[in-house]
Amino acid sequence: MGRLDEQVALVTGGAGGIGTAVARALAAEGAAVVIADIRDAEGTDLAARLGGRARFTHLDVTSEDDWRRALAETERDLGPVSVLANIAGIIDWGPMEEQSPESFRRVVDVNLTGAWLGMRATAPSLRRAGGGVIVNMSSLSGLTAYAGVGAYAASKWGLRGLTKTAAPALAPDRVRVCSVHPSRPHPHDGRLRRRVHRRSADPRFGEPEEVARMVLFIVTDATFSTGCAFVLDGGVLAGPPTVLNPTD
Repeated sequence: MGRLDEQVALVTGGAGGIGTAVARALAAEGAAVVIADIRDAEGTDLAARLGGRARFTHLDVTSEDDWRRALAETERDLGPVSVLANIAGIIDWGPMEEQSPESFRRVVDVNLTGAWLGMRATAPSLRRAGGGVIVNMSSLSGLTAYAGVGAYAASKWGLRGLTKTAAPALAPDRVRVCSVHPSRPHPHDGRLRRRVHRRSADPRFGEPEEVARMVLFIVTDATFSTGCAFVLDGGVLAGPPTVLNPTD
């Protein structure tokens, strides 16, 4: 028996990275997992490998029509959603003056507006389920600042704020809403990885599975937590370790 038997979870961005790790973790605890992504081949393959009640649905998180269709299909095939994991996200690197308005809007549309659309569309399903949990994947960039990721940071700070405002709004419906803030720089950006590495008390980088375990904890164990920001940063916010000379 899993802790999420009879539960239905929808995971956006589930076809890769942290989303895949979250989908695996929820499925391992018995949830029927809907992998929602624009990457059809990868998502379909993951659903087949998870087996059981896993499903894939094509979902562009910026599309209201896609959200309506995805929720209708999920309820028809599996029942109402009790877990929404808003994992889908994109990033654009570079100096502020070199980023186009179109690129800025696209990052905010996917990372922030997409999550808002998902919460808005899923709320009735969560009520029909008798309550549930929404986990919004923010970032360490939603708690502190890094140069060169203005749109991304704006979207992730916004998602943190959206989480905090949604929590009291949905509490009467027995729906908890929390955000997760991992420090896991893009693997292809060596400069940012080194910068974060220097600021971290733990000399390594977090893994998607560690983030997924935090999501699972929020869903299954953190039953008195809502409106909260859960941080996985290897001690970045604490700063690098400092060795003090006893004679100082």
